[in-house]
Amino acid sequence: MRILIFLFTSFFILADNHSSAEKEVLDRLASYYEARNNQDYKAAMSFESSLGTFNTNSDGSFHKPVLFETLEERTNNPQTGIINVYYPEAIQLSEDVVHVRFYAEGIYGSRDSSGPYRTRVTMNWVNENGNWVVKTQHYSPASYGGVHMPDKYDFK
Repeated sequence: MRILIFLFTSFFILADNHSSAEKEVLDRLASYYEARNNQDYKAAMSFESSLGTFNTNSDGSFHKPVLFETLEERTNNPQTGIINVYYPEAIQLSEDVVHVRFYAEGIYGSRDSSGPYRTRVTMNWVNENGNWVVKTQHYSPASYGGVHMPDKYDFK
């Protein structure tokens, strides 16, 4: 009987192909961007590793060294704009690492100086002291109107 209960409950856990860690990280990803969009820096920083993050921006600059930022520094150098997350996917790589990828689109900047923003994002979330937090972020620009030219590799 225990085996039947295990198999029955396991089916629902695996039915959507997401582990509980993947689901939790996707929920936290949504909350992270909600905090960022609301400029709630304290909340946003609670989703980032307290041991620092490794980031690569979509502006074409080189990879950044490990970032340790205080609430005061974040407040004085705000991330402005509204970014929406589209098509997030998560895959658990190990017990303590979940890889996430998605598209981000929105408006960067302020009312005085803003522009459209579209990028592809990959993140690694790690389980740090029982909480899933962002450890790495890689943003790469996704051009408006760009067209992918098919290649033999696409059909393998």
